[in-house]
Amino acid sequence: MIKLHIANKNYSSWSLRPWVLMRELSIPFEEALAPFPGSGGHGDFHKFSPTGRVPCLIDADQTVWDSLAITEYIAEIFPAVWPKDRSARAWARSVAAEMHSGFSSLRDTCGMNCGVRVRIANYPAPVLADWARIDGVWNEGLTRFGGPFLTGAAFTAADAFYAPVSFRVQTYTPPLSARAAAYALMLLGLRSMQDWYRAALAESWRDEAHENEVRRAGELLQDLRS
Repeated sequence: MIKLHIANKNYSSWSLRPWVLMRELSIPFEEALAPFPGSGGHGDFHKFSPTGRVPCLIDADQTVWDSLAITEYIAEIFPAVWPKDRSARAWARSVAAEMHSGFSSLRDTCGMNCGVRVRIANYPAPVLADWARIDGVWNEGLTRFGGPFLTGAAFTAADAFYAPVSFRVQTYTPPLSARAAAYALMLLGLRSMQDWYRAALAESWRDEAHENEVRRAGELLQDLRS
């Protein structure tokens, strides 16, 4: 069986992508969670990951690292990872790759921290530009392919790559159009996302690097974690 190595569910947006993808597509896998070293984890990620980072997938004697590479590896076995329609598939790959390589301003300011709520009084212009682009991507997909997911009726890798953004929407309540906000809320309501969220809230680990991101971002309104 496939084994997926991940880190703290409260923080690890990269881990969430292949995890939620396989859960939503009912692809069997074994989860192996190791906390970030800064949050009490004592393991060395290099023991299972060539880069020392997560996520990392192990399938028998095959090791695959990086969330985009993992997604493509899974797609070779389970074609439903990407849309069947060629045009939708091209669009899905494009927006997934854009998320994978872009939105650095948003990442730096609005790190994933599922269990807290933060008020940012004044978003820096580059962060607002990133949120506006995400809003545009979501509206384009929903309009072009009819929803409720980004490329139509079925959850695909495009949705998986933007799933961590929905937790950021919940944490920071950025300015979004009504349709984009509704899409984020729909993702948050998926059973797999609810399972991830409950596990994130139950984690007792705290990683100072990630906690400092929140302190820099704005005013902490709520901490819902155990």
